[in-house]
Amino acid sequence: MRVNLDGIHTNLRFSAAHMVIGHESCGKIHGHSYIVDVEVDGQRSGKFGFVIDFKILKDITRKICKSLDHRVLIPLDSPDLKVTYEDDNTIEFTVLDCLEYKLPKQDVVLLPIPSTTAESLSVYITDKIIGEIGDMDTLNYVEVQVNEGIGQGASNRQYLNE
Repeated sequence: MRVNLDGIHTNLRFSAAHMVIGHESCGKIHGHSYIVDVEVDGQRSGKFGFVIDFKILKDITRKICKSLDHRVLIPLDSPDLKVTYEDDNTIEFTVLDCLEYKLPKQDVVLLPIPSTTAESLSVYITDKIIGEIGDMDTLNYVEVQVNEGIGQGASNRQYLNE
């Protein structure tokens, strides 16, 4: 059985700036109002016969969205980005060996992903949700869709217990 959280109706969203390094138009810093949809497939179990408690799944996903909200998303695993300086207040990084940025650290989220595309963000958020769920014995998969606005997004499905 599948359960779904529709991000637009359950307020699973965040606004963030990013760049797709090297892309002709998306290589400049720009932003999106992201919407996150979540689907969990599994067997009903427990006292209430839930696949997963909606409240728990929403709380986990909202916490992740809040950690990304109103930040500049930086892909640490990008081969085209190098962090050149970091202290408690500032982060400096270079893109494509020529573009230098200096931002307040409080405005930045350093992500362990190769890019900040919807595709990479969907993998990141899926992994974070799975890391927070706890008991997954009765779950088959978790799927996360990250939408860069209404009508366009990327999905990642991660199978569990295989």
